[in-house]
Amino acid sequence: MFRRLSYLLLATLALLSCSAARRTAQGNKQMPLTDQQEIAQSQQRAQEVMDSIDRVRSGEAGAKTIQKQTATGVEASAQTNDVAGETTSDQVIAYARKFLGVPYKLGASGPSRFDCSGFTSYVYKHFGYKITPFSGAQFKEGRPVHGYSELQKGDLVFFGKRGSVRDIGHVGIVVSVDYNRGSFRFIHASTSGGVTESDSNHPYYMMRYIGARRILPDE
Repeated sequence: MFRRLSYLLLATLALLSCSAARRTAQGNKQMPLTDQQEIAQSQQRAQEVMDSIDRVRSGEAGAKTIQKQTATGVEASAQTNDVAGETTSDQVIAYARKFLGVPYKLGASGPSRFDCSGFTSYVYKHFGYKITPFSGAQFKEGRPVHGYSELQKGDLVFFGKRGSVRDIGHVGIVVSVDYNRGSFRFIHASTSGGVTESDSNHPYYMMRYIGARRILPDE
C-alpha cells in the first residue's frame, strides 16, 4: 500500500513539472486562471497523497506496536501459567530426574550413589518430607493408595523381593499414570541401571507390584 501511494505521488509531481516546463517554453509570462486552478488542484491532490502516506505509516507503526504488545502479553501469560500450573509432584519428579544415571549402591543415600529407598528418601527430604530410608518402613508411612485408579504423580510404589514377592523389597516414585491401560511409569534406583525410569507393565515389575503410599498432598 505504501509503495503504491509513493508511485502516485511521484507521478503527480512529474505532471506538475512537465506542465511548468511547457509553459516556460511557450513564453507565457502570466498564467491563465484555468492553469492556476489546475496547478492548485494538482497541489491539493499531491498534499492528499502525502497525507495518505502519513496515515499509512502511522497505521503500520501502530499495528506493529499492537502486535508486539500482544506477543509480549501472550508470552508473559504462558510463563505465568507454567509457574502457576506446577504442582509439588511436578517439582518432585523434576528434581528426581536430575539424578538419572547415578549408580546404584546398597545402603547408599546419595547424592553420588543410591539404593532404592535411599533415593526416595533423599528426593522427598529436599522438599521437607522426612521418610525412613528403608523400603519396608516407607510402606507404612504416608497414606494408603487403593488401586491404580487412585494413583497420582509423586506416589511411592512398592514391589516384592526376588525370593518373596509379597515382602517389600523395592520402591520408586510415580512419574506418570495411564488410567486407560491401568499402568504407570516410575523413577527408581535399580540394581542394574542405577537411577532410571521403568514401566509397571514390564513383566518383572508387574508380577512383584504390591501397592502404593502417598506422602505428598492430594491433587
